[in-house]
Amino acid sequence: MATPKLGWVIYNGHLGGKKFLDFAEWMQRAAKAQQIDMKIIKNNALLGVVGSANGLLKEAEDMPDFVVFSDKDIPLAQQLETLGIPLFNSSKSIALCDNKILMYQALAAAGIAIPKTVIAPKIFPGTLPVQLDTFEPVIAELGFPMIVKEAFGSFGEQVYLIQTKEQLHKKIKEIGTAPFVLQEYIHTSHGRDIRINVVGGKVVASMIRLSDTDFRANVSRGGSMQPYTPSEKEAELAIAAAHTVGTNFAGVDLLFGPHGEPIVCEVNSNAHIRSIFDCTGVDVSDAIISHIKEILS
Repeated sequence: MATPKLGWVIYNGHLGGKKFLDFAEWMQRAAKAQQIDMKIIKNNALLGVVGSANGLLKEAEDMPDFVVFSDKDIPLAQQLETLGIPLFNSSKSIALCDNKILMYQALAAAGIAIPKTVIAPKIFPGTLPVQLDTFEPVIAELGFPMIVKEAFGSFGEQVYLIQTKEQLHKKIKEIGTAPFVLQEYIHTSHGRDIRINVVGGKVVASMIRLSDTDFRANVSRGGSMQPYTPSEKEAELAIAAAHTVGTNFAGVDLLFGPHGEPIVCEVNSNAHIRSIFDCTGVDVSDAIISHIKEILS
């Protein structure tokens, strides 16, 4: 393919809040600086037609040379891929990162350090009440405190620090039929983690996030941030994690292990980039567009 001239950046049209449109606007600005016309498209403006020749119900217009897919609408991403449009990130990598169970399985299979993780059994809606004795072996294996993390969630939401058996039983009942995992609590990383932005197999920005009030260090939950230079081991781990789940660009969150070793907390295929810019002055969108041009050219 020649140098791309037209791109789309897709975000979710039903989500309120500036942060979702914010990423799209940053990508559009970075693309313009590199002589690419980038159109911002809501996911609900593109209706996939399965088995149709054109594949989409939308007004006729030029199809893009590529799409930056900043949503988690996996079927739409797959539909665009069936039309031969390159997606960044791919539907497969977004799906892996969106479902934390699949993400941890992929990372573990590649030998990447993660917290000890137990997958909760699937529970169908309308079936018997949750059989809480199922989780007795988990308590014996992980102890307290432990982390309960729903498979689908962002910005530190749906992640819970559990101190007692009573709290665990209550939280499991509240979660109900949603899929989740139970994890070892990495006490040496309480209220602090590292966010590393990886683009094209290279670290382009990094910060440490800190919280005095929450075990989670997410900036969206009130955490503070400082520029951070990752060690060689931390950088290699973040790059390996981003590669394992198939992302072209990702925000990789690392925890501080008990002996100083880095541990992967999560890989975010749809990481927002304003906070790391505010912290480091690095505009990750520039690196993303440059990487896409390099691949497509």
